[in-house]
Amino acid sequence: MSVGVLDVGCFSAHLVVVERDLMRPLMSHKVRLRLDRELDSDGAISADGIESLCAAVLAARKKAGDVPFLPFATSSVRDALNADEVMRKVHRRTGVELKVLSGKEEARLSYTAARHWFGWSAGPMVVLDVGGGTVELALGSGAEPELAVSLPLGARTLTRAGLTVADMRAEVQERIAEAFPRDESAHAVGCSKVFEQLARLAGARTGTYATRQLKLKDLEKWIPRLAKLSVRERAALPGISRHRARQSLAGAVVAEGLMKVAGHDVVDISPWSTKEGLLLDLVERSRLRPESAVSVA
Repeated sequence: MSVGVLDVGCFSAHLVVVERDLMRPLMSHKVRLRLDRELDSDGAISADGIESLCAAVLAARKKAGDVPFLPFATSSVRDALNADEVMRKVHRRTGVELKVLSGKEEARLSYTAARHWFGWSAGPMVVLDVGGGTVELALGSGAEPELAVSLPLGARTLTRAGLTVADMRAEVQERIAEAFPRDESAHAVGCSKVFEQLARLAGARTGTYATRQLKLKDLEKWIPRLAKLSVRERAALPGISRHRARQSLAGAVVAEGLMKVAGHDVVDISPWSTKEGLLLDLVERSRLRPESAVSVA
């Protein structure tokens, strides 16, 4: 049985359908969004933003046809001031009822994805995931994490706050230290586009199968460089995409804080994160209970 997810985030609505092998999706269709430009000063998504969101979801539904998929929205929608209104309008216009995952559930799914990517031989793992609105941390030695934490310290959140690098560092490291234990013995893994792009910026190879790492010493060199560059100049750097360039400095500061507090000078990069963790859950559910694997709105 094929299963799918529609991952509605700040920069895209990404439909992925798989059967069993996540490395060979049956369908992968992405519609670009720029919800970061559609947030007002109170954190509400504008009318134009809702229209673009409806259009992206509708396009994904048409692409899916009769294939079942689970639609979920990340913090860009979940944490918007008018989130309920947004999801009602999307449902009314498209017939798709967006689900929202809690930050803790996103942390669990990132851990699931990283565990499957690196396997049991990785031993105890600490998984770090930097999103736009939040950061997720998970720690464990089995199939499920023993601790999963989410904090509102994402790259977009800190960029909108207008903090200096020094203030961002203090805020990030203090709040993470209060919520998450230091464990230098665990295998450290970085998930998300932020970690992938920072690793590329620091010289890591490209490609899904490439072994990639991000070193703390490289982050500490790049943060002051990023702070001096304009958004346009950042977008010209290797690994920094144009739509993420504005928040790339905050993303680097958050990644640095996560690594320092968790006690790791190096993290291995996992190309799988929340979306893949959810797909893995659905594949397992379809194996055990095919009739209830995925519900379509």
